[in-house]
Amino acid sequence: MSALDWPDIILLAAMLSVAIAPFVWAVRSHTSVALATVLSLLLVSFVQYAESSLGSFSMSQSWVIDSMGIKPNIMTKPPEFYRMVTAAWLHAGWIHVLGNIIVVALVGVPLEQRLGPRRWVVAYCLGFMGGNIAWILTHPDSSVPAIGASGAAFGLLGTYMACWPDDKIEFPLLFLIRAWPVWLIVFVRLGLEVWQIYDLQTATAGQSNVAHMAHLGGFFLAYLLARPLARGAPSSLDESTGISGVERSTAMREYTKSRMGSLDDDPWKLAGKPLHGVAERILSRLREEGDELETRRAWLEELSENAICPTCDGEIVTEMNGEICRLKCTLSGSHLNWP
Repeated sequence: MSALDWPDIILLAAMLSVAIAPFVWAVRSHTSVALATVLSLLLVSFVQYAESSLGSFSMSQSWVIDSMGIKPNIMTKPPEFYRMVTAAWLHAGWIHVLGNIIVVALVGVPLEQRLGPRRWVVAYCLGFMGGNIAWILTHPDSSVPAIGASGAAFGLLGTYMACWPDDKIEFPLLFLIRAWPVWLIVFVRLGLEVWQIYDLQTATAGQSNVAHMAHLGGFFLAYLLARPLARGAPSSLDESTGISGVERSTAMREYTKSRMGSLDDDPWKLAGKPLHGVAERILSRLREEGDELETRRAWLEELSENAICPTCDGEIVTEMNGEICRLKCTLSGSHLNWP
């Protein structure tokens, strides 16, 4: 990496930018981290493809792969540890990246609804770290770079299997796209991995450029740590499973609504500065119609434009925490945080 020219540095900066940008967007807009991951993987692949096209290489022969892929024979050196992360954003071709994206999208989105975004990110990282570690331990002398988000994808499957195995998610399996239980998806996908590893070990399948051991490593590390990780998640580990995606989304919405906060107290009246006129009427409508996420947000935004902070008489704004909307004072969060 130390011998990079300026064009190479610019290329790496572009890859880093497109890798991070979707997550910044997801945090600011409070949207799905799983979908941000899909976009991140796609954008990095486009930049990687552009680099390999300009150099007349295939994606799997790019210098980027050699510089950022996992090379087990040098991974004991601390300066090479960055590869543990960068390798998970690189792919050998479009079939490779699209195969992983399908799993991240179809499994990752409902799992994020169960876990919440922060725990989901941890599960994803456990997957690719477990995959990388398994590959390094089983191929310690290899200098061939290993890449891909397959370990992370299998980590999501492992997390889901450990916590909510009876959930049904839409997934292409057995030549059909329908709602399959998670345990069946895992049984088929993991069974194929074990069978392929057996074929390779018995020399009946020839050579393979697929890191099957990384898939197993990502699955099992996430599986082993999933339940401790899921404690305190939006979905309880003890709740009834077997629900469909629609039922799960409905349950998550009801859980979010339960955290909206009460409208019974009036911070302006408590401060001796009761609202009058338009602001008073908006507060009344808010209490009448603010039992849904969207209507509460709309009335809170209207109120923020017609009222001031009851503590300092400063400007107030709405602030989103996920799907929950609250009023905040622009000068100090301790002045107003309602409802």
